[in-house]
Amino acid sequence: MFRYLLEKEFKLIFRNKIFVAIIFVFPIMALILMPFAANFEIKHTRVTVIDNDHSSYSSQLINRISSNKYFQLSSISTNYSSAKDEIEKNDADVILTIDKDFEKNFINGKPTLPIISANAVNGMKGSIGAAYLMNCINEFLSDKKPSIAPIQSTYQLKVAENYLYNKTLNYKLFMVPALMVMLLTIICGFLPALNIVGEKENGTIEQINVTPISRFYFILSKLIPYWIIGTFVISIGFLVAWVLYGITPSGNILVCYLFSFVFILTVSGLGLILSNYAHTYHQAMFMMFFFLIILILMSGLFTPIRSMPEWTQWIAKVSPLRYYIEAMRAVYIKGSGVSNLIPQLTYLTSFAIIFNLIAVWSYRKKN
Repeated sequence: MFRYLLEKEFKLIFRNKIFVAIIFVFPIMALILMPFAANFEIKHTRVTVIDNDHSSYSSQLINRISSNKYFQLSSISTNYSSAKDEIEKNDADVILTIDKDFEKNFINGKPTLPIISANAVNGMKGSIGAAYLMNCINEFLSDKKPSIAPIQSTYQLKVAENYLYNKTLNYKLFMVPALMVMLLTIICGFLPALNIVGEKENGTIEQINVTPISRFYFILSKLIPYWIIGTFVISIGFLVAWVLYGITPSGNILVCYLFSFVFILTVSGLGLILSNYAHTYHQAMFMMFFFLIILILMSGLFTPIRSMPEWTQWIAKVSPLRYYIEAMRAVYIKGSGVSNLIPQLTYLTSFAIIFNLIAVWSYRKKN
């Protein structure tokens, strides 16, 4: 009896052309496009320069900035008022003010501090763009006269960076594993959420209800196909990450598969719970969309959880995506093993057991 249930589930899935397209096409297209769209690098920062020195050194500095791929020279203004107007019109992002005696003070070894004013309407772009510009100026000063100390901030604090893991600061190494988690959530969460409710709308659920099959085996027959599909999808993710971006786990890939197996059971169980309570496709889709948005926002996918308010950090504790993303990033970037990820595995296993028990309990056979 159980074998025939599994056969029925696979036939229902592969008869639906939309489901097949989501399973086979969506992961590949998403992993190709999303890492380029979710780009943490700030490029083409528009810089307006106020050159009060008009010397050879100031001209060389302006040429250095304009030739940098991260900057785009917007204009060379004569005064701060006109440069500020460009900021207000959104024609520039950063103003660089070069002092009158820039070259003279530089040659005489006196402190030379160009002033950087950034548009902070977009706080991330303003702060990162200003930091990039500061590094560009420091490199220029070091090349012209290595004995001159680089520009210091008003705090006079020297920071020595030591990147232990992602030494090249490749944002794709940080984002691609998390995007795999999101894809797995969408496929193994949405599709099960539409499964039982689809049988309700088609009327086939009544034929199942009159059979002696138990609720446990009925839910299990729903989970196993998506467990196999999820394993296939995450394998596609590993392959695309390796072929397209050259990203491979620093640790054992079997650890990634272990967490993937548990996570698939977790998110599929959540989808089946919603499908049990929904009466139509639209209800199931809206409920799953609601939970999906909350889980993604609370997962640390885009923003660090420790940067959130304390009350949202408590909500993040009940997001299975959080622990799966932490595990995937740790294996990919740090090379962590199972022994380093026991808390994450414990939370995911607990969620998987709880969600699937609720899925079994919430399914009601109506004779």
